[in-house]
Amino acid sequence: MAVLTENILRSILKNQNISEYVVEKGIIITPSAKQYLQDKKIKLIYEENMNIIDNKKDIKSVETKEKKFIPRYEHINGGFFENKPEHMTQLNGNKLVTKDHKRIILRGKLDSLQAKILKAQVLCKNLKEEKVLKDLEEILAYVRKILACEVTEEPLPQINLLGLSEKELRAYSHNPKKYLNTEHIIFPSYEMGDIVVELNFLRANTREVEIVAFTAFKSEDGEPLRKDIAQAMNRLSSCFYVMMCKYVSGKYK
Repeated sequence: MAVLTENILRSILKNQNISEYVVEKGIIITPSAKQYLQDKKIKLIYEENMNIIDNKKDIKSVETKEKKFIPRYEHINGGFFENKPEHMTQLNGNKLVTKDHKRIILRGKLDSLQAKILKAQVLCKNLKEEKVLKDLEEILAYVRKILACEVTEEPLPQINLLGLSEKELRAYSHNPKKYLNTEHIIFPSYEMGDIVVELNFLRANTREVEIVAFTAFKSEDGEPLRKDIAQAMNRLSSCFYVMMCKYVSGKYK
């Protein structure tokens, strides 16, 4: 015997404007369902012959729909969802976390860094700084690779930018006098021009992302869980600094 509940009624009558609702005699109607009809000023009518009424079919359909739960998403700490809640997003696969999860924050920062590199490229194009533009394109591709490896949880390839390995980038940034014939840029100045100021902005922003990356992949005892990403961000900031020194020393001419 079918049971007509308030939830079933709400589903059946959603977006309908009626004054009467007909049910087959014998259907059990819960008190809350009756109250719902009264509140909506809908008259309840019992019908012996339901050959022309599809209400029973609707009830069974809604009951079946309510009972059938298909888990599509899984919370990272346990539990399942049929639909993704608005305050949550996918960490990987069907695993859900809240949008303020540390790794989701890192992804947002990497996305912002890409946007800032693109903005810097527009500046380079307008100023006809083609060599700087080309180096930024290479860096942009690597930042996108970092993001992809974070999402897929794959190892990050060794950094190789500006024709320099990870060790060479570190050496150049620590001793620009030896490798680029220019002194350290201790205090960047507006007098150095648009390009140097923009590169310095990217360098500083990359340092911020590096801290977020370390926080996102830090064990309970403070050890980094993704050393490859943390190291890549560190060398990336060195890369922008090397570009600043190259520009000041005239290597981009």
